[in-house]
Amino acid sequence: MFPGTRHNGLVRKVLLALMLAFVGCSSQQETTSVVDQQLDSQRQAVSLYVDAMMLNELNDNDKAIQKLEAAINLDPRFALAYSLKGDIHQASEDYEKSADAYEAATELDPWSFKDFFSLGKVTQIMNQFARSIRAYVTACELEPQHYEAHINVAKCYYQVDDFQKAMEYGTIAKGLNPDAADPDLLFGDVFEAQEEHDKAIIAYRRALELEGNKPKVMVPLAVAYLRTNRFEAGKELLLAAIEIEPNHSMAHKYLGFAYVSVWAIDDAIASYQRAVQIDPVDWAARTGLGVAYMRKADVSKDDSFTAKGLAQWQRSLEIRPGQPGLREMYAKYTDK
Repeated sequence: MFPGTRHNGLVRKVLLALMLAFVGCSSQQETTSVVDQQLDSQRQAVSLYVDAMMLNELNDNDKAIQKLEAAINLDPRFALAYSLKGDIHQASEDYEKSADAYEAATELDPWSFKDFFSLGKVTQIMNQFARSIRAYVTACELEPQHYEAHINVAKCYYQVDDFQKAMEYGTIAKGLNPDAADPDLLFGDVFEAQEEHDKAIIAYRRALELEGNKPKVMVPLAVAYLRTNRFEAGKELLLAAIEIEPNHSMAHKYLGFAYVSVWAIDDAIASYQRAVQIDPVDWAARTGLGVAYMRKADVSKDDSFTAKGLAQWQRSLEIRPGQPGLREMYAKYTDK
């Protein structure tokens, strides 16, 4: 949960005192019946909001949401009600409703860092990166020293291939927290995307020094090694990552690539098979497994491996039809 979102007793008392004082002062200044009705609605909305906070602390989320919706109906500009509604939906992993609630809160309170950051977080989870970027950028403007806002928006920019902005915000994040590994990991990803493999390796190594032996760093570093034909270094890192996280499908997939590159075909088949067992819709792993089977057929002169390879290629094309190179290879065997 975002720091500060759980209201302690003191904060609650101060908040209610300020709100009720405002309501009281306004009621003394305005005497019309319309204003009196508005003030009465605000009082009721505050009461419902307090009930919702208590219900939230008791983990009675459904009733808390009902109270908040009632409060919003009475006072449609009650930003705090939308914010708490966003928190509750986020905790329940109902991210779409959470995002809508946070968005409403930010529209009503454009100075709320907490709501902009939370909106960025839930939309990032849903891969709504453009929406997330807008929220995080505002959060960074409101809190220029906030590390998580900067690294998160950098990651979102990477996802939409805006590598310049990813590096810009990642560099700020690194300056805010020099001991964090995520900025260096991001730099490595950006360099890899730009096919600057040697620079990627340097960045990944820095991340590995800071993070320790974590597969999230070991695997991309191994991939960078493989792309520079350092197969042994890549293989050793992947084996170490699998020892830490046996079901890391990407590690098994790239280990298969490392083995097939040095013609260790049986090991390659075993690694690719494990990758597709863990992730059956990994089209790239199925393509690689097909290649390994084809090489096995060439070596053994056994056509049964050719059939197995074609079956994997066919499945890969079913999962991801847009592979013209693979489709051409597949056609060479099947059009005979």
